[in-house]
Amino acid sequence: MMLQRRLEGGWSIMVAALAVSLLGLLELSFEQWRLLIVAGLLMTAMMLYHKRLRHFVLLPSCVVFASGLLLIMMNLN
Repeated sequence: MMLQRRLEGGWSIMVAALAVSLLGLLELSFEQWRLLIVAGLLMTAMMLYHKRLRHFVLLPSCVVFASGLLLIMMNLN
């Protein structure tokens, strides 16, 4: 039971990392990444106020965070 509670948020981080990795293979443009980040932020805000979806709020948040890091790395090159 205790191990399950510790790993509850871990699956969403792994799914988000997999999603961003797959999106990275698509070679999206800078504007498309920005739209993805805006959509993720809006989904996060919407999910905070939804009774059932509140438990999955880490999923879009992690996608937005990883996408932002990827955009920073794209800008540095």
